[in-house]
Amino acid sequence: MVKEDLEKGAGEQGLSSYRLIRSLLIGLLLSVPNAYWVMQVEGIWFVGEPTCISFFSNVGFTLVLLSLLNLLWAKVMPSAALQESELVLITVLLSLCSSLAGHDCWQLGIPPLAMVYWYGLQQPALRWKETFLDYVPQWLIVTDMTALRDFFYGHTTFYRWHIISAWLLPIFWWTLFAVALGAVYTCLILLFRKRWVVDERLAYPLIQIPLTLIDRFRLLSLTSSPFFWWGAGIAAFIDILNGLNGLYPIVPKIPVQHADPPLRLERFLTHRPWSAAAPPFFSFPLYPFMIGLGYLMPIDASFSVWFFYLFRKALLVFTDWLGYLGGLGFLTSGPPYLVQQTYGAWLALALQAIWTARSHLKSFLSCPPDRLSPSSEPFNPRFLFALLFLSFSFLVLFTYRGGMRLSVALLYFGVFFLWSLAIAKCRASLGPPAHEMVGLNSAFFIAHTIGMSRLRIQDKVMMPFFWWFNGRGHRTHQMPIILEGFKMAQVCRLDPRCLSWVLIFGMGIGTIFAFWSALHPLYQVGGHGNPLVDHNWGQLNTLRAWIDSPEPVDVVGVLFIFVGIAVTFFLDQMKSYLWWFPFHPAGYALSLTFGVDYFWSCLLIASLIKFLVLRYGGQRAFQRTVPFMMGLVLGEYTVGAFWSALSVALQRPIYDIYIRVVV
Repeated sequence: MVKEDLEKGAGEQGLSSYRLIRSLLIGLLLSVPNAYWVMQVEGIWFVGEPTCISFFSNVGFTLVLLSLLNLLWAKVMPSAALQESELVLITVLLSLCSSLAGHDCWQLGIPPLAMVYWYGLQQPALRWKETFLDYVPQWLIVTDMTALRDFFYGHTTFYRWHIISAWLLPIFWWTLFAVALGAVYTCLILLFRKRWVVDERLAYPLIQIPLTLIDRFRLLSLTSSPFFWWGAGIAAFIDILNGLNGLYPIVPKIPVQHADPPLRLERFLTHRPWSAAAPPFFSFPLYPFMIGLGYLMPIDASFSVWFFYLFRKALLVFTDWLGYLGGLGFLTSGPPYLVQQTYGAWLALALQAIWTARSHLKSFLSCPPDRLSPSSEPFNPRFLFALLFLSFSFLVLFTYRGGMRLSVALLYFGVFFLWSLAIAKCRASLGPPAHEMVGLNSAFFIAHTIGMSRLRIQDKVMMPFFWWFNGRGHRTHQMPIILEGFKMAQVCRLDPRCLSWVLIFGMGIGTIFAFWSALHPLYQVGGHGNPLVDHNWGQLNTLRAWIDSPEPVDVVGVLFIFVGIAVTFFLDQMKSYLWWFPFHPAGYALSLTFGVDYFWSCLLIASLIKFLVLRYGGQRAFQRTVPFMMGLVLGEYTVGAFWSALSVALQRPIYDIYIRVVV
């Protein structure tokens, strides 16, 4: 199999029943401990953030082990070794299940199913019963007080029929919802698959490392490079030293994290208007793996992200100089209206993606089904649209049964899926190391454009329960994983039809794993005061605020949505007509709200190094330095996984290679 055939995706590699079942079983078996691992370190103990990175660190570590074992197995029994298409299936399933158990997903969905009824009755001062508890659909939450008492006080086990039966109905309905959501994701990606995966030359930076691990020849080439071992050694040395510092503070620490005092810049911003750039924090992080991932990005993309981050800080300083105080603009409406600009930017990116693919969509929809071959499109248009319509209808009717009017539900999901398309293409084009966008969710969009005062209580009450897929920041969004999965399938010649069904039902399986990985430890340690539960007070208290004192619509803020649209379209047109134009519109969209703060300086360093390498060494020098950057990533993932596992075993914080709570 030559490289040219791989790049063109010439034909699909049909897996035998044995290999298909084997790869699915391996993927599921690996997904169970990974879901538990993610839920433990991110939720229960809050000592690590593997799914807050676009290329999940737990998946990277697991794939390293699996690829090395497969490499050894191939020397013993070459015919029985895992094929590349099998490893793709395992990787995508593992990523999907990890994302569902992740920090921005079911960790924000499972606790409210218990919190809303228990605290609504046990803590009258919250005023949940008077405001919204009677409107919460009982079939979606747990109302058995014995099951709830044990959930919050712990020192018991989940594996009792009385407890399991109390959770069965909510788990059943939310699993169906997740499957329908996965079907909509997959159908939307399949509409654009040929355009985004085959025709357009999108960079897909984040799949370079997993594809290298999956391909035995590329893996051997990588590990034979001394640059790789230099990168891995540097990253490993930093993390070993910092991990020992977490155990024994007498050991010196190398500051690389955003929370390390030597890297905090806000201590220099003590006077107005410069102090407006300080909150929530302003630091110069030096995460080695972030520099490595940033190096794989297109240089205009990495430059645009850190440039527009500094542009956002400059906007805050300027508005404070004008006399507008406290206008962070992430969740509340106020100058410089950052979240409103973000709404417009992502809507513009979605419309631009649809517009540029219009010829492909027209050709696909008008082509007779009998002329479509499985190698070009896995499903014919009639079936695809039927599945899309049924899945979307289920989501809307599910929400309608929960009390929300159809018009509000259509607006809620319509905006969300437009943003989701834009996020998926943005990640395929730019490959940002992380993509957290605080405030980008349909509930806040409705509050800022229509106003929550225009909605009934029944319209609002479902929104906090959707926080698990449309709430905090989209770091674990499944649609980019699905798009990257189809690209890896095309490169490794895996049948996209097979992958489609795995993705759809993987959403349901991953949801079940997420529920188990949360309920199993919570019934042991107790949810009261646990970080996994404490992270969910925000959306429930926000619901009460929407009912008691909804924020009025800011007309100027609505106008800034159109400012975001206009700026994004302008940047896109300039990028299309001027090849040297350095500003990518997705960088503007990604950097306006909180999230890039954790790694902007890493992209600054990566883009500067890449510019100098390309300027003075050319493409050949760049290719020689790529193994070093991959070594930074895999070296940190390996040592970071060790400290993460040890923190769970010792049940105490040690060291995390990425973000921690800023104090």
